Amino acid sequence: MSEYPGYPIRRKNGGRFINYNFRNDNMMSVLKQVVGIDVAQKELVVTLGRTLGDFSIELYAHKVFVNSDGGIKALMRWVDKLTDGSVCVSFVMEATGVYHQKFAYYLDENGHDVSIILPNKTSNYMRTLDHKTITDRSCSRAIAQFGLERKLDCWHKPKEVYRRLQQLTRERDQIVHERSMVKNQLHAEQSEAYPYQKSIDRLKLRIALLNGQETEVKKDIEELISMDASLEEEINLITSIPGVGRLTATIVLAETNGFELIRSKKQLTSYAGLDVREKQSGTSVNGKSRISKKGNRSLRKAMYLPSLSAVKWDDRFKSVYARIVSRSGIKLKGLVAVQRKMLEMIYTLYKSRNKYDKLFLIKEDSAQIQNV
Repeated sequence: MSEYPGYPIRRKNGGRFINYNFRNDNMMSVLKQVVGIDVAQKELVVTLGRTLGDFSIELYAHKVFVNSDGGIKALMRWVDKLTDGSVCVSFVMEATGVYHQKFAYYLDENGHDVSIILPNKTSNYMRTLDHKTITDRSCSRAIAQFGLERKLDCWHKPKEVYRRLQQLTRERDQIVHERSMVKNQLHAEQSEAYPYQKSIDRLKLRIALLNGQETEVKKDIEELISMDASLEEEINLITSIPGVGRLTATIVLAETNGFELIRSKKQLTSYAGLDVREKQSGTSVNGKSRISKKGNRSLRKAMYLPSLSAVKWDDRFKSVYARIVSRSGIKLKGLVAVQRKMLEMIYTLYKSRNKYDKLFLIKEDSAQIQNV
């Protein structure tokens, strides 16, 4: 089968091959072209696919490139060579930490259509395909086929302020994590029968260094926010929710790029990995409900401490927590429900440009009574 557009394509029909030229045959014209990319730290595994005039899907070329500036340029030359220039080419890839960002930024800056999908969507889709083994190549093929079958939103690189805030908030999270480890080491050293004082002194110096670095990062975050009046207003709206501080509000906005590609609360909870997964079939299979955790870990982590505070100080969230715990007997399950509710409320306030109203439900109930 030819990999080059405009050249004859040989298709088997019974025991013989028939040559088609999709430029001259309306049934074989190209309707859609997708480049599916499985991104790794050091390589880009690529599959080219297209939808033909008879609505059949064809995955017709595969190649591996180095995940570097030179590899990206070689990939683009290869794509230009093997695709129909009269039909738009869409690039589809998974969100893989930071490894996909270089290529995604390059595509967006050069005016190409690029879509980034969550890994859980790809894994769920692959279960519907007849793939007996999972390799980088099979993943790129599945991504290309997924892009051909679905209408995906185009991704655009984050605004500069959100990108820098994301870097800073993630840096702070790493510092806090490292400091927690050092504190545990210090506690273990001090608890020994014969602690070594020089080791204790070095650990204390590391903790002091990390404290200073966290202070610097927080200062950088506040300077960025103060330079953007609209961002300051958005954070003030979000922090009107009990338990949500400026840092939490900043993380949510940075990780979602100001909710740019979020279309609904359901999509937001899925992006955060707070969507519930259930396994139930008939009367014999009744698995425990769990959150997927196949989303943005930083966003999920940022909602934990605010949920603890909200359960303690706000009646609305306290009632949600009490209802879930009384039904399941699991406190963590109640906290997860509150986290999901708080994240949805942040999205609602951001879109409506209204502050949190603690008495909203009471006012709504009284208004319904008056109408009756």
